[in-house]
Amino acid sequence: MGTEQTPTTVPTVSAGAVQWTVERIRTFWNLVTDRPVSLYASSVLRIGYGLLYLIFLLREFPHRHEIWGPSSPWTSALAQQLFDQTGWNSFLTLSDSRAYFELCYAMALVTSALFMLGWRTRVMSVLFAVVVVSFHARAIFMTDGGDNLILLMAVYLVLTACGRRWSLDARRGRVGAARAGGRPAPMRSLSSQQLRDARITLTTVVHNCGIFVIAAQVCFLYGSTGLYKVQGATWGNGTALHYALNLELFQPWPALSHLVDQYPIAITAACYLTVLLQVAFPFVLFGRLKYPVLALLLCMHIGIAVLMGLPLFSGAMIVADAVFLPDRFYRFLGRLWRRTTQRIGAGSADASRGPESAHVPAQPGPVLTTTPSSATQ
Repeated sequence: MGTEQTPTTVPTVSAGAVQWTVERIRTFWNLVTDRPVSLYASSVLRIGYGLLYLIFLLREFPHRHEIWGPSSPWTSALAQQLFDQTGWNSFLTLSDSRAYFELCYAMALVTSALFMLGWRTRVMSVLFAVVVVSFHARAIFMTDGGDNLILLMAVYLVLTACGRRWSLDARRGRVGAARAGGRPAPMRSLSSQQLRDARITLTTVVHNCGIFVIAAQVCFLYGSTGLYKVQGATWGNGTALHYALNLELFQPWPALSHLVDQYPIAITAACYLTVLLQVAFPFVLFGRLKYPVLALLLCMHIGIAVLMGLPLFSGAMIVADAVFLPDRFYRFLGRLWRRTTQRIGAGSADASRGPESAHVPAQPGPVLTTTPSSATQ
């Protein structure tokens, strides 16, 4: 009996495994091709990185010639020698003319602003990536390093549909749909309809893959940083932040750094908590534990920005963390924003009318009474 049951049991198990594998592949394919995911999160990344780079360029506006321009100690010839070794390139090295540099800088400011606002996002995302790559490559040793993550995210955002929410493109689409009203869509031929469906599917797949790459990049960044810290002796004994707070190069407010350094127990706890958060981050993304972890990471980056004077790096990391928040969270924020603005608008309208224009209830008219003397007259 045992020899008769063995041939029938093995194919059943293998068939179940094959069916389970097919089901998983079908589910994954539907997830990738059915609809674009994290549209609000990609829009937040577009707004955040566009705004960060715009602020970065405006902050360095008085020093633009010394960093990227003709007066830079890292000359165009030195940059070209580095390009020959690394394969980078930059449109800033095409000419040493001051007028050409000013034109490029103005174009970078306009591109960052339009990308942030979401105007012709597909084109602006490519131009924004070219701007970030060019400025980064031109003076790779002159900035504080916070633009490294912006460089990666600018390239990744080219793949995403980051202009479908909270953008001028989305507003134009809503206005066009409202003007069209209930008019039926024009008839399409079979080939044009198939081409349109294929384009939509391809755009969805590329967008979802771009979001996955962005999330994987952030996970790799946190995980590798945490593992490198584990190997360090100062992080192991809890004194790393003490040394960081006493670096003169990273002390925008020395009195504040020295004040925080007076609490060694809190410094040691912050060291261990930082390592724990960064190592555990990739493993808590599929549960509710990610929300307190993201909140603690937000506090950590704010502390880095304030205590170490690295606002660009901290801002880039905070914006990158936004990719892990679901769209329902951003829709809730949108509804909360609309209700708040409506209440503020209603309150300002009531205040502008003033007390004299307030609604006055109707008053009874005069009552005419006749006396006996008036009646006789």
